Amino acid sequence: MHKTLVVIGGGAGGFFCAVNAARLRPSLRVIVLEKTSKLLAKVKISGGGRCNVTHALFDVAEMSKRYPRGQNFVKKTFHQFFTTDTIQWFEQRGVKLKAEQDGRMFPVSDSSQSVIDCLVQEANLFGVDIRMNAEVKELSKSNGQFAITLNNGQLLQADFVCLATGGYPKASMFDWLKSLGHQFSLPVPSLFTFNLPKHPITALMGLSVEKIRLKIEGSKLAEEGPVLITHWGLSGPAVLRLSAWGARELAERAYNFCVHVNWLPSFNEPSLKELFQNWRKMHAAKKIINQNPGLPNRLWHFLLQEVGVNEEVRAADLPAKIENLLIRKLVDYTVVVKGKTTFKEEFVTAGGISLSEVDANTMMSKKIPNLYFAGEVLDVDGITGGFNFQHAWTSGWIAAKSISAAVA
Repeated sequence: MHKTLVVIGGGAGGFFCAVNAARLRPSLRVIVLEKTSKLLAKVKISGGGRCNVTHALFDVAEMSKRYPRGQNFVKKTFHQFFTTDTIQWFEQRGVKLKAEQDGRMFPVSDSSQSVIDCLVQEANLFGVDIRMNAEVKELSKSNGQFAITLNNGQLLQADFVCLATGGYPKASMFDWLKSLGHQFSLPVPSLFTFNLPKHPITALMGLSVEKIRLKIEGSKLAEEGPVLITHWGLSGPAVLRLSAWGARELAERAYNFCVHVNWLPSFNEPSLKELFQNWRKMHAAKKIINQNPGLPNRLWHFLLQEVGVNEEVRAADLPAKIENLLIRKLVDYTVVVKGKTTFKEEFVTAGGISLSEVDANTMMSKKIPNLYFAGEVLDVDGITGGFNFQHAWTSGWIAAKSISAAVA
């Protein structure tokens, strides 16, 4: 009698569990249930359609530091399937990966479709049964068998179930899992951008600043890195990382907080004051507008206008009061954030099934035998850069290995 594995969720974690379980145990019947009409939707849009498969970090301890929630958990799981394994797995199937300067890894094709095609081809090769528009309404277990009720009333039986439903944005969406007796951390958004309604800086939309420092007022939260000014506020890697580390704290503040921006993180007020004094001595006749300390020109002009500097004024003639105000704007520019905008390509939910109830060595529930978890449904989330996909591949692979080993 063939055993059956039902994977609930057709995203990265679920799909990776399904194809690897089918490959490792050909006698196992594997069914993937995807509630929407799209498979691997996040894989498709991530990294601007290029798919940020993983990150070029090859030290488990260092890699685990990129996870605001679940650090200790991934520190255990990565010893079984790590970034090197991900690279090898895809390359063996014809999808070569490349590392960019910031460590993000993409397919050489620069197309997420090559990753999707690879996974779907693997599913076809090993006979995985993929069912679309198949939303699960109820999951129960009795006499060692799982009963799965779909939205159309269909009932499926399974010996093994892998829950890979992704992150739920609302706590109520976990209700159908409560009957299983599992606890979960309340979901809140992670990886979001900061809204600055009607702030004049949004006139610089599209402008990218390579390295700035952000600090949230009244908090230890701070980040340094690239920032993008958008028509609604601030985005870019530094903002997304800050939102990940501050996901719960910022949710508690209802996304209303002050951010202190240092546009020139290699300077502080005294060192910048010294730079301005040197300008007065060395370039006294030069117009202040041409004395840019290393900012994009549009931003430099904007800050000069904000403090009321006449563009024709010479460095020697800059009033001390205006100079001090400008220095303050350069190293401590304060903006009031009111709300967030979901960064659609990288959106991740912080929260999920409590990790204390899941065996990191097998991905199996500690409460219900033969119930496994993979991906974002767990209370694990990483910063932007391929870290969430690596957790998906790792947890999916471990679940697949454990299930295939459990098949008699």
